[in-house]
Amino acid sequence: MMKESEGSVTEKNISDLRKKIIEIGKLLWNKGLVSGLSGNISLRVNEEQILITATKTCLGLLEENDVLIIDLMEGKDPEGRSSTETLLHTALYKNFMEAQAVIHTHTPFINGYFLENTSFASRIIEAKITLGKVSSVDQSTPSVTDVAPVLAMMAQNNIGVLRNHGVLAMGNTLFDCFLGIQSLEEAIKVECVRRLCAPQGRSADKPGASTDATAGSPGRAGPKAEAADTKYRLFSPEQMEAIVEVVNEDAVLHELGTKTDMTMDLAVKMEETGEIFSFHFDKGRIKEMGKDEEAEFLITAPEDIWRAVFKRELDPFVATTQKKMHLRGDFGRISKWYAPCSRIFEIWTKVPVA
Repeated sequence: MMKESEGSVTEKNISDLRKKIIEIGKLLWNKGLVSGLSGNISLRVNEEQILITATKTCLGLLEENDVLIIDLMEGKDPEGRSSTETLLHTALYKNFMEAQAVIHTHTPFINGYFLENTSFASRIIEAKITLGKVSSVDQSTPSVTDVAPVLAMMAQNNIGVLRNHGVLAMGNTLFDCFLGIQSLEEAIKVECVRRLCAPQGRSADKPGASTDATAGSPGRAGPKAEAADTKYRLFSPEQMEAIVEVVNEDAVLHELGTKTDMTMDLAVKMEETGEIFSFHFDKGRIKEMGKDEEAEFLITAPEDIWRAVFKRELDPFVATTQKKMHLRGDFGRISKWYAPCSRIFEIWTKVPVA
C-alpha cells in the first residue's frame, strides 16, 4: 500500500494530503478528542517537507489554508503561522524515518489520568496488545522546547504522554495515530471506572503506580535477571541456544503452553543480515531449533527493534501491531498464545545481549 506521502509531489498531491489532515481533524473533533483551539496535526510530504496545521486553528473546522507546508530542516514557514509545536513534529520526522504522520492532542481523560500517574498499561487484552506500556515525560512549558526526553520515550512506543500537557502519537498514517489516541483514551476510561467500582476495603492503586496487570499476579511475575558475566551477541547461535535452555527450564511457561496447546513453528529474522532462526514448539517447549524460513510464523525486524525486544524495552505483540516488526502468518492464531508468548518475552531477560 502506498504511504500517504509517497509518489511525486504535485499541487494535487499537496491538496489531497491537506484534505486528509482536514478529515482527521474533523474525526478527532467529532469523537471529543480535541476541543477549542488545542492540538496539532502533521503529515510527511517527502524527505524534505511536511504539512502541519497552523497555530490558533480549530482542528474540527480546518480549511486548506490552515494546513501549511514547511521545510523539515528549517522547521518554519515563511509566514510564521505554523503550530507552536513545530519543533516537536520536525524532531520526530528527522529522528524516526518510518514516521509518516503525527498527531498531538490535549485529550481529557488521558491528561487527567497522567496528572496522578506516570505510566499506564491496560488490563484489557486488546489494548495491551495495541498500546503496550504507555510512558510519560514531564512538560512544564506551553510548547515542547526540550525534545530529547520525548524522542527517548517515542523510541519505545508510537504513543506517549507529555504530563500536564497532552498525548502524542506517530504512525504510518493519520488514521493509525487517531486509533492510538482513541484507544488510549478509552482504555483509561475503563481504568477509571474500575477504580470507582473497586469493592470497599480493597485498596486502590496508588497514584504514580503502573497498572500493568501482570505485575504481582501469582505465578506470573517475570523472573529476576540472573547475574551473568556472559552477554550474547545479538542473533548469534549462542544467544538462541541460551534462549532455548531458559524456555525449556521454565515451569510456568510449560504450564501455560500445555494449557493452551502452544504447538507451532516460529522463526525470527534480522532484517539487515537476513540471519534466521526457527523454533518448533510443542506445548510450550522448544523441541527443535533450525533455519526454516518457511515456518508458519515469521517475525522480521531491524537490529535496533530486536535489541529493544530482547532487552524487554519493547513488547513484540505491540511492536507488531504498531508495524515496527513484520509478522508473516495469522495474527489471530498466534494471539491465542498471548500468555505463553508473553512469558517467553519475560524470561528472555535471563539471556542478556551485548
